[in-house]
Amino acid sequence: MAFRQNLGKFFSNHAETNENHPDASLQTRYYKTTKDKALNVLEAFFNKNESFRINAISKERGEISASIVKGRKAFIVGTVIMVRPHQTAIDFSVTTESAFPFDLGYSTKVIQQLYNQADKELPVIPKTNR
Repeated sequence: MAFRQNLGKFFSNHAETNENHPDASLQTRYYKTTKDKALNVLEAFFNKNESFRINAISKERGEISASIVKGRKAFIVGTVIMVRPHQTAIDFSVTTESAFPFDLGYSTKVIQQLYNQADKELPVIPKTNR
């Protein structure tokens, strides 16, 4: 990852995953599951962790939005897309709410925490098998 991109990660209040992100920890993850099961795993995680509050769930669109209400405030949107039968992609977008236009990498850490939780509950499809 280039120096400028690495620096930009710390001096931004937003982080988002995508298919070809230069930071490997922010690349889209694929799981061997259905869209509904993946959404249920995210919903259960947000419900059992008192730091999060679910704002809305759209099972038809495969989206869940939540807020971090304890500690640093942030807004999270999780998108679940079923690519093929039993191949589901999960992407996240996190925006930190603060008086400053940067969060020193907090939004990236939130995404990494969410992916770590999903990895524990769902079988990951390695990049070589997609």
